[in-house]
Amino acid sequence: MNSMSRSLVLLFLGAAASLRATAPPDRLIASVEQHYNNARTLSVEFVEEYSTQGHARPAETGKLTLRKQGKMRWDYAKPAGKVFVSDGKTVYLYTAADKRVEKVPLKDTEDMRAPLAFLLGHLDMKKEFRDITVTSDDGSHWWLNAKARNEQTPYSEIQMLVDSGGLVSRLKVVGRDASQLNFAFSHEQMNPPASEALFHFSIPPGAEVVNAAEYTGQDH
Repeated sequence: MNSMSRSLVLLFLGAAASLRATAPPDRLIASVEQHYNNARTLSVEFVEEYSTQGHARPAETGKLTLRKQGKMRWDYAKPAGKVFVSDGKTVYLYTAADKRVEKVPLKDTEDMRAPLAFLLGHLDMKKEFRDITVTSDDGSHWWLNAKARNEQTPYSEIQMLVDSGGLVSRLKVVGRDASQLNFAFSHEQMNPPASEALFHFSIPPGAEVVNAAEYTGQDH
């Protein structure tokens, strides 16, 4: 093989490697939508990190369960006794340490956890987001970066770490106040048992109930 042939082969291999490293946005979007739109329920373990104005809150951990039609339940192991529930109409945050329940209509909440229900149901990335770009992480995972299309959402942009099958293992959410909410997900289960009763929140006896018109659960 002469030098020109070698150069052409190297050029071809380099181009092929570049194509493998950068997944087209449309292909990655389709894989995410197919992965989550086919599920009725979903559960994952999570590590949650939140920071605002340069101040980070200690990491929190637990289990997230989702069900179609905007239902979700966050059961926290750390801190113990913390629960965040959406029944599809109303959002509840209960902190056992404070014996306090914060309650707000789902449509009015400013909590950045609530919109994560979009992952399950009729996910349409291009309807929900704009300016979607993709950057490679390690050749087998890609960061899907997008800005919120609706300016009324409590977040301005998101980043998802996605594999070739559409599974989201990391999620970064940037609030409109420049706060950041980061999640690492593991042990995903598709269509686990999750009855309607799991998403019905009963006020614990003796708990203070606060009805908030504007609710920012990340402050708690």
